[in-house]
Amino acid sequence: MGKVRIVADSTCDLSKEQIEKHGITILPLCIVMDGKSYYDWEEVTPQEIYKWADEHKTTPKTAAVTFEILENRLSPMMEAGDDIIFIGISEDMSTTCNVVRMFAEEKEYDRLFVINSMNLSSGIGLQVLKAAELAEDGATAEEIVEAVESARGRVRASFIVDTLTYLARGGRCSSVAAFVGNALKIHPMIAVKDGKMGVARKYRGNMYSSLEHYMNDLREELATAETKRVFVTYSIGDPELPVRAKKFLEELGTFDEICETHAGGVISSHCGPSTIGILFYVK
Repeated sequence: MGKVRIVADSTCDLSKEQIEKHGITILPLCIVMDGKSYYDWEEVTPQEIYKWADEHKTTPKTAAVTFEILENRLSPMMEAGDDIIFIGISEDMSTTCNVVRMFAEEKEYDRLFVINSMNLSSGIGLQVLKAAELAEDGATAEEIVEAVESARGRVRASFIVDTLTYLARGGRCSSVAAFVGNALKIHPMIAVKDGKMGVARKYRGNMYSSLEHYMNDLREELATAETKRVFVTYSIGDPELPVRAKKFLEELGTFDEICETHAGGVISSHCGPSTIGILFYVK
């Protein structure tokens, strides 16, 4: 009898330590620049993405996981007879989940379970860790899938964006709106709801005051959060932002574990540097 293997795509934004501790397999999405595709985190870093984006005044395209990666990383698990649980980025944002399903069908392998996280970044990561811990406790693949899917609606994922430039370059707001918004120091709060991203609130002022307003707006939901863990996930930029977010959460005294992780290529490409979010389960 094989093992239960937990697999996620690179947008889950878990730390290297978390991935290694729980034996999670990561499938990188693709970052496309100058017509060439690079594996997220493995062949391109967020710093390189920002450099390219600023030089070309556009954002890279992102693409689903490739069959080559699936063949290299999942086929050995299939040959071992393992139960594979893949938890992927929301199907409203990427075709990755469907690509993995197609791969399983092509291989005629019926022990690969695909979970649409209906989320992104460490909103996926929360679900991946839940699955990994259940597997470590001896749960079956079916039990893990049921537990993760029944809880996914309780994930709260949101971010506050420093600059509108990257959203405009990616077509998510107009260049005029970005110019005016940047001039007025407007910082939108992007939240995930029903698998889709949308603007939940807008803050005006410098990024520090906007972050303070954002965190205070989360207080009510944070009071109902599961206490096991919370994520502070951010794209590389101002190092003071995660320090302030972590201090805020520590002062709440609610969580057993505060996880600090970097956003990978997908969030970095679309939202830009100094984007920061607080992500957690509510009860």
